[in-house]
Amino acid sequence: MRIGTFVLAAQFPGQGPGEALHRAVRSAEAAEESGLDSVWLAEHHFVPYGVCPSATTLAALLLGRTRRIRVGTAVSVLPSHHPVALGEQAALLHLTSGGRFSLGVGRGGPWVDLEVFGGGLDAYENGFPEALELLLDWLREPRVAGRGERFGFREVAVVPRADELLEGPAEGPSEGPEVIVACTSPTTVRLAAARALPMLLGMHCGDEEKAEMVALWRTAAREAGHPPEVVEGAAHVSAGVAQIEDGPGAATETLVKTMPGWLRQGLDAHVTVDGRHRVMRDPVAYTELLCGLHPVGPPRLAADRLAATAERTGITRFALLVEGSGDLAATEENVRRLGADVLPLLT
Repeated sequence: MRIGTFVLAAQFPGQGPGEALHRAVRSAEAAEESGLDSVWLAEHHFVPYGVCPSATTLAALLLGRTRRIRVGTAVSVLPSHHPVALGEQAALLHLTSGGRFSLGVGRGGPWVDLEVFGGGLDAYENGFPEALELLLDWLREPRVAGRGERFGFREVAVVPRADELLEGPAEGPSEGPEVIVACTSPTTVRLAAARALPMLLGMHCGDEEKAEMVALWRTAAREAGHPPEVVEGAAHVSAGVAQIEDGPGAATETLVKTMPGWLRQGLDAHVTVDGRHRVMRDPVAYTELLCGLHPVGPPRLAADRLAATAERTGITRFALLVEGSGDLAATEENVRRLGADVLPLLT
């Protein structure tokens, strides 16, 4: 079982972005100190839901401040990035960290980001497969040319090469950094499976839905011709929420007091690029849902929920949101308890 944290750099009501970012950095440092496996960094633009606009930039900072823990993006939004530029950043972080960087990518949403960064709605609705293919080529080939509908350019040399890692605890494929795809639809599941890329599954999903997505991924991966050991060994990641407190209901009470205000403020700030109608979740009901799905409660309950998810889905890697209290000291204590009180129950 590999337990990591999921860092949104959430800006709670009454806080500034500097406070949210400081808590994000400190929680990542605490994750290494507490013996956790990884830190996964979200990326958002123009909204207080999360105030980290560049997951790779924050990853670079955290890789420099840590020595053991894996740092990944969850996710870098491909329609807002040029795949070659993102590939160059990923190769740089992979090589300079000794193989501790994981690149998570996703489609994102139909937000105004597409207008600001010039990708346009088509990049979101249709361009993800081409962008992903170009990114993978950049991380695996010595020379690359853009031959797609959106990206066209002459063949150029890949510098630095992502497969030139000399030493370090690299655990991904030999050709470069681990690449993970955020999946929310069967189409994206099949896209990831065709390339044998592990999935990142969202915290809004329950075990049954995640198990169905893993089953679909395995079927599609087998149909694509990947060998059984690759299909069965794919290291998918399950996102969730963790709040560790003693006493029945104490952790849930903490999150129900704090998270709805952040969710309401953060989600309401999203603006669609084309004016399409958005159906927003009720913040209190959503918080209660998350508390019921994930390791929220005393250590024994938290460990049992993680073990149950692993048994039902086959997923043994977790990215857990630990900043739900909105408070720095409480977040650090939450991370400490994950390492000291929950991890020993899972070994």
